[in-house]
Amino acid sequence: MLLRIVPRKNLSGLVSAVVAAALALAPATTPVSAQEGKGPPILRDTETEVLLREYTRPILRAAGLEKQNIQMVIINDASFNAFVADGRRIFVNYGAIMQSETPNQLIGVLAHETGHLAGGHLAKLRQQLATAQTQMIIATVLGAGALAMGARSGSGSGLANAGAAALAGPGEMIRRSLLSYQRQQEENADRAGVKFLTATGQSPKGMYETFKRFTSESLFAARGADPYLQSHPMPADRVEALEGLARQSPYWDKKDEPSLQLRHDMARAKISAFMERPDTVARRYPLSDTGLPARYARAISTYLHGDLRSALAQIDTLIQVQPNNPYFYEVRGQALLEGGRPAEAIAPLRKAVALSNHAPLIEMLLGQALVGTDNNAYTDEAIAILRAAVSREGEAPLGYSQLAMAYGRKGDYAEADLASAQAAFLRGDNKTARELASRAKTRFAVGSPGWVKADDIVSAKPLPGQKGE
Repeated sequence: MLLRIVPRKNLSGLVSAVVAAALALAPATTPVSAQEGKGPPILRDTETEVLLREYTRPILRAAGLEKQNIQMVIINDASFNAFVADGRRIFVNYGAIMQSETPNQLIGVLAHETGHLAGGHLAKLRQQLATAQTQMIIATVLGAGALAMGARSGSGSGLANAGAAALAGPGEMIRRSLLSYQRQQEENADRAGVKFLTATGQSPKGMYETFKRFTSESLFAARGADPYLQSHPMPADRVEALEGLARQSPYWDKKDEPSLQLRHDMARAKISAFMERPDTVARRYPLSDTGLPARYARAISTYLHGDLRSALAQIDTLIQVQPNNPYFYEVRGQALLEGGRPAEAIAPLRKAVALSNHAPLIEMLLGQALVGTDNNAYTDEAIAILRAAVSREGEAPLGYSQLAMAYGRKGDYAEADLASAQAAFLRGDNKTARELASRAKTRFAVGSPGWVKADDIVSAKPLPGQKGE
């Protein structure tokens, strides 16, 4: 199940941090969406998230971060990018997954980002920015003082010219110093990434291949650029240094396990089917390709674009090949649910929940199917499943919106209003969330757990760019 979500708090803070750094280092040309604090939506998919967690788990262990609960967040962006911004999450564009042909290539990128986390680079950069801001204030005060003294001495005085130079010069010096610091961080992250890959018995070749590919793509753009005004090392220099380091690894020629390559290809096929046009999917996965990933992509694309009967037949053949794959049952259930047949979706979704060890996002889909049948006999089960799901996955509005419907069907309007408020809050619609939470407070006993949760939403301060400021 691929969901497009803008979380309540995840990305607004992220964008604020990124914009702060950008404004400190570059002219004021930040896009309007970033200035308003509106982050790009994220994608949620259990299959892909599980795979990414498996990619990062040994690397985080080698970096001493295994107990930090580092989360993987997939960004709805087709470009190749990955980054860290808050010390707790690694953000990966779905384009980075799509463009990584092997697990090792993507793992290399994740190892680099783990290098940033292990090095505490974000916190150190904030400190550098704070120091630079202090230096800029001092330089501005001194320069302004010189200008004022020069004005008293006459407009053409050397003191006035010195004051103007004092205002202009330090800013450029501080900017270059910050950029140099960022370049050093990138080089340190490269070295740390190779270290973590070697410590976990994995090849750094994929990391090198990825950076080399982007070097060839960016050489023309970098031609003639001032190396002291770049936030990353110049491409050729960086890749040359990385290659020398990576080739020293005893695992340089180690290949990905075929089973892992298959799972990687399956995740890429799924993303392609959900995110790309059907004609693009057809070109990427033609009928002549009889591999499992191609069949997976075509089955999903078929159901998304209207031919449910054919899609179900294709999914059933996938299940015959891998009868214990939870995500095939998930897709079958989702196709039936979105095809207006929620009662038929229940059985495959129950199977998917069981095989996935009760993955919360799949539980939410099962809860949606139970609610969608309009059968009151399923109401209590739906509530139990959805409450369990949101207790373990609190950032997905779908769970709360379905929970609200189930409570409403049962006549529990206090809980229905609270769940609706929580769903609106997660979508970033604070105005609606506060209105629903205020109404919920009137239905709960003062001081009860439900009343306290509703009061928290009423009292929450909206983040920049969210509705209800």
